[in-house]
Amino acid sequence: MPVLSIDAESDTGIPKSPCDELPLETMEELEHTCPHPWSTIIAPAPFAEETTYECKAPHEKLTITQARIGTPVDRPVRVYADGIFDVFHSGHARALMQAKNLFPNSYLLVGVCSDDLTHKYKGFTVMNETERYEALRHCRYVDEIITDAPWTLTPEFLEKHKIDFVAHDDIPYSSAGSDDVYKHIKEAGMFVPTQRTEGISTSDIITRIVRDYDVYARRNLQRGYTAKELNVSFINDKKYRFQNQVDKMKEKVKNVEEKSKEFVYKVEEKSHDLIQKWEEKSRDFIGNFLELFGPDGTWQMFQERSGRMLQTLSPRESPTGSPIRERSPSRSPSPTLPWIHNKSSPTSPKGASASISSMSEGDEDEK
Repeated sequence: MPVLSIDAESDTGIPKSPCDELPLETMEELEHTCPHPWSTIIAPAPFAEETTYECKAPHEKLTITQARIGTPVDRPVRVYADGIFDVFHSGHARALMQAKNLFPNSYLLVGVCSDDLTHKYKGFTVMNETERYEALRHCRYVDEIITDAPWTLTPEFLEKHKIDFVAHDDIPYSSAGSDDVYKHIKEAGMFVPTQRTEGISTSDIITRIVRDYDVYARRNLQRGYTAKELNVSFINDKKYRFQNQVDKMKEKVKNVEEKSKEFVYKVEEKSHDLIQKWEEKSRDFIGNFLELFGPDGTWQMFQERSGRMLQTLSPRESPTGSPIRERSPSRSPSPTLPWIHNKSSPTSPKGASASISSMSEGDEDEK
């Protein structure tokens, strides 16, 4: 039975898979049991210890060109990205998104360094290792978390997790006495670069907090944190609390001013509406008044008709200077003299004779 004859290590110093030493017939019969990417996001990404990755099928070495055209077809391309991921932000997420989308079928493993290793080589972190693990588990691009990841990737680590490619930005990362901790990965043809997101980093966020330390200290004091928890001195504690009271007073004054402006605006608006309505009502009132009391109005017509009716019911009296008609003696039973005294001339025989003659003429007429 022929057996593959290969060296324990490749030319790049990275060992071959133990599966490569299996007989050819056995290799052809084995199927890949590599975990596949999550088809739906229904739970956090698992830890490497939970996957119990023990695929016995041969894990052949791939080139970047092969991986980009979608081979192999029976397993995903296993891509590894590592980091500290302190104060997880959009720059971290974008780097992982790029690593996930390097190849058509990728399984993204993310290694997170422990607190001890990070404090030794980089410095103190804001988030502890457990918090950093959990932050990565809930990123949708991550398929698996490797805890306590090594600072420098060793051949044993790459073989254990059957890593095909390592994704990181192309800037040389000098640390742990090396000018570039990814130098041997690049030489082995396993390095795939990603792009950094400018304007956002953990160091930038920490710089903002340090710069605005007083603001955040006062905010947390307002939210119930004690001076001891914030590592604030007694004097600064009193100063911050006094400043908080001053800010509250300023806010109250500001609110009063805004409410006053709003009240004045509402009064002006209502006054304008009231004046406009008053003008409309006044025009209607004046129009109705003119229709009623104008020269051709209803009231004038009513007065004219009323005057006509009054004239019809009670005609005017005769003028005082008109002559009074004499009454006939037969119609008047009173013993009044048959003549009328004329005030303008005194009684004379001629007048008396004239009266007698007129009476005789009247009697003749009646006869």
